[in-house]
Amino acid sequence: MKTLRSLLTKHIRPLENRLRQRPEPEPVLPLRTTILRRRPRAAAGTPTAMLSIACPDPTAEEKIRDHYLNIGQRMVRQEDWDALSELIYQSDEKRELTPGFMPVAELLAYGARADVIMAAEHALLDGKPAKGAPLLAGIEALEHVLAERPRDHIVGAIVAQAHMDIGWAWRGTGWDAEIPERNRDAFAAHFDRARDIVAAYPGKDYDSPLLAATNCALLANASQNEHRIANHYEALIDLNPANPRSMRALGNHMLPRWFGSYSGLELEARRTASRTEKIWGAGGYTWVQFDAIACDDQACANLDVGFFIEGLHDILKRRPNAYTANLLAAYCANSVGQAFSGNDHADQNRIQIAECAHDIVRDHLTELHPMIWAHAAQGFDNNLRVRSPARFAASGREDAMRIITSLFSREIAQGHRIVFTDTGPQTIPA
Repeated sequence: MKTLRSLLTKHIRPLENRLRQRPEPEPVLPLRTTILRRRPRAAAGTPTAMLSIACPDPTAEEKIRDHYLNIGQRMVRQEDWDALSELIYQSDEKRELTPGFMPVAELLAYGARADVIMAAEHALLDGKPAKGAPLLAGIEALEHVLAERPRDHIVGAIVAQAHMDIGWAWRGTGWDAEIPERNRDAFAAHFDRARDIVAAYPGKDYDSPLLAATNCALLANASQNEHRIANHYEALIDLNPANPRSMRALGNHMLPRWFGSYSGLELEARRTASRTEKIWGAGGYTWVQFDAIACDDQACANLDVGFFIEGLHDILKRRPNAYTANLLAAYCANSVGQAFSGNDHADQNRIQIAECAHDIVRDHLTELHPMIWAHAAQGFDNNLRVRSPARFAASGREDAMRIITSLFSREIAQGHRIVFTDTGPQTIPA
């Protein structure tokens, strides 16, 4: 650990570090592509006061996630690693998911490293640490835990993920040319250490979605001959096909800006739909294309939009809950429906997807989840830094109320109020 400390605190090149035993691959990061423009907000027409919908704070999903995050964090603070490892192992083995499709094992694992990550992110908030900031104290403590439990793949996954999280805190999400060399070197060093940790637990020997997800996360700093992206994600998806997050990540990484191609994206979307048909119907195709078409114009233009929309309906049939309804409604109406590029084929597909929001809201929405709508407006960027959760949620609620109100403009123009109940929206004379 002394060498790692010297490397990162003095900002020397990681090639000199013991963690780097191979030529450094240049991080493969998104290329600049056509910018998807947001449609300008329409002037207020129908008043949102004519719309009434419950807005729980926190939502049931947020309560569940916080519960597991707090458990992981508390058990680490109590240094109860044996019990935590066993709890995560059991959750991982049972493939437990929250109603919002988040693996419980990943929530517990994040809670376990949360203090270390938050300290690093705070120290690197401005892109470089303050003089004397104890950047390595937390990760060194985790490394000591791993040294005491070298055969525990759960602890290995936690420490590897902590290294990657710190690496991203160093690097940020800007274009490679915009990142200072010392930051890129720190990013690469942490990812190399994570890769070395994961290598000690061959995937074929473990039936672990958590470990497989950790392995997939390493692709962000893989060399060209290490990609085999479809193989990595196929293994992860097959371990837990009920988790659509891995399908969404596959689609994003199959874009040409990462490791794939448009033809490869379409192929993997169809292959995934076929393998997960018993669980998702056509939804596997939709999940793989979900984030890809929201951020890539050509991917959207190439989309089999009929198959995609069929998948939206199948997802709602199989997961009819408030989280799913908000996620898909916000995605159709905001992520896709409020974007345009000037590509006629892509924009026509966006229009058809946006029209699905009408039926989703009317047939499935019972309450409003502002944070989902706020993230939808930002393209569900996992690396987005939210400085004020309250203001961020408020922006999501404003967007949602404006869009949902517009979907009921005819009824409101006739003098009716729209009240959402547990069974959906009801039209009530004003």
